[in-house]
Amino acid sequence: MSTFTKVILYTGADGRAHFREEQVALLEGTPQARLSTLYPASGYQLRISPVGFRSDFHCTTSPQWTIILAGQMEIGLRDGSSRLFKAGDHFYSNDLVPEGERFDPAVHGHWSRQVGDEPLQTLFLKV
Repeated sequence: MSTFTKVILYTGADGRAHFREEQVALLEGTPQARLSTLYPASGYQLRISPVGFRSDFHCTTSPQWTIILAGQMEIGLRDGSSRLFKAGDHFYSNDLVPEGERFDPAVHGHWSRQVGDEPLQTLFLKV
């Protein structure tokens, strides 16, 4: 069985952002073009972040796929770890503020930044 690796940015039971990987089965299509089941989407946004862009800690407002179209994006977590995504890479962003809590910049979320000398171009596919 073929699979697709889904990188997930999520909020753990500790209220902090973490990364994990999950395998998505590719059960449809042909041997030359394996497909997953069809998932719903509600819309998309495009963004260009200039050289030098860096956000403050924040949470995702609603689950979305983030696809890097050009440039490089680094995502940093509270534990000091970070992950670099380059053109063609993707991740599923689902690090929401835990239900019943208010955003606490000392606990919740992640930061993102543009890396290198090329502006960052991203596609956000809302689910």
